[in-house]
Amino acid sequence: MSFTTKAIASVFILLATAAIAEVEATDPVEIARQDLMKSFGGAAKTLGGMAGGKIAYDAAAAEAAKAVLITGSGEIAAKFETQSSDPASKTSPEVWKSWDAFLVKAKGMTDAATALDVSSAESIGAGMAAVGGACKDCHTTYRLQ
Repeated sequence: MSFTTKAIASVFILLATAAIAEVEATDPVEIARQDLMKSFGGAAKTLGGMAGGKIAYDAAAAEAAKAVLITGSGEIAAKFETQSSDPASKTSPEVWKSWDAFLVKAKGMTDAATALDVSSAESIGAGMAAVGGACKDCHTTYRLQ
């Protein structure tokens, strides 16, 4: 087998493995969690795009994205209260072992989102570090890789 054939075969094996590893959630509890995280991602993409100049600053869109972060962060406790056994879950069991510490991190997200000044692209850029830091802080401890 030539090097090229081996390389192509390896790529197909890697892609097949990745496709098998990506499991769709079926548990409504897990789906709700994933939808919440996707909403955070969409809001962060909008705000980050404005801060980085990739999206034109739009005050209404910035306020809407901020509202998604604030409202969503207020839902974290309810969305994570019940442990899911869904194979698609990326939530570490540490959430439920350290529930109070998890809630502190969730509050950190609420605080960062609430403090975010969306009056200009520059102010969004200044505040997004705290929002991103809150996301990273929680994901580092409570998200399975």
